[in-house]
Amino acid sequence: MLSATGADPALTSISAVAELPVFTPATVFTAANLDQWMTVALVVAAGLYLYGVHKLRARGDRWPLGRTLAFVPGGLGVIAVATLSGLGTYDDTLFSAHMVQHMLLSMVAPILMALGAPVTLALRTLPGKPRGWLLAFLHSRYFHLVSHPLIAFTFFIATPYALYLSGWYPATLTSTWVHEFTHVHFLIVGSLFFWPLIGLDPLPGRWQYPARALMMIISMPLHAVLGVIVMQMAGRIATGYYEGLQLSWISPESDQQVGGGLLWASGDLISLLMLAAFVTQWIRSDERTAARIDRQLDRTSGEDNELDAYNARLARLAERG
Repeated sequence: MLSATGADPALTSISAVAELPVFTPATVFTAANLDQWMTVALVVAAGLYLYGVHKLRARGDRWPLGRTLAFVPGGLGVIAVATLSGLGTYDDTLFSAHMVQHMLLSMVAPILMALGAPVTLALRTLPGKPRGWLLAFLHSRYFHLVSHPLIAFTFFIATPYALYLSGWYPATLTSTWVHEFTHVHFLIVGSLFFWPLIGLDPLPGRWQYPARALMMIISMPLHAVLGVIVMQMAGRIATGYYEGLQLSWISPESDQQVGGGLLWASGDLISLLMLAAFVTQWIRSDERTAARIDRQLDRTSGEDNELDAYNARLARLAERG
């Protein structure tokens, strides 16, 4: 479809992209672009979370600082780096930049946001009717279906394979709507997978720790396998688009090699860090359970002692009588 000037919009955007300078680490800062809907969404999300924390503390309730740091500068900050920094500016120029963005949105940001326990914060601060709506959604059949660990696992694993081994990824390079949808899809799928596994919110239907550990271990090598596949097919993902950019400072083949390598290496690294956090949670959960059992035993022992003393006193009274 041609524009009013007779030029193809897709070709015009490719020409504009080709004018970008060489990508360097400094470009992450110098090529930032805050003129996006995501900026407003992130500011609103941060404002609502911080207002909830303020509301809790104003009434004398405690909210761990670590949760706030995990959600606002952590999770929301990672989303900002992925979409508003130079990574977002170059995500349709460099396959490797897109791959970093992919990992940040689908793995790092969801993990940090899950550790921020936003659902718990909302349930403790929302007024009656909105709180009821949230509870109804959390206990709805739809949420139980999409948040089921096996369903979430399927979406989380299948999404990157479908993206890079079909026409989905090339479509993100020429369609703004598909591009933005993919970003949101990454966040939702990552959240559905990590929230029940490592999140601090009391979600319904959560599996026990051994089953969750097995799910995480199974998922770890699957991203690495896809990374190897992408490296082997370097130069064959969105070939026409990347060749049309005619970048003088990098070739599509080498860029896709780098992107596949990042998926291979960073996926394993993030999974290991996540597994470490998960094991820490598991140990703490066992310690809390043991402490609770000890308290119950102490109470039972105390009640038994009181009962023995009471029976002994009755026996003495009977002897006197």
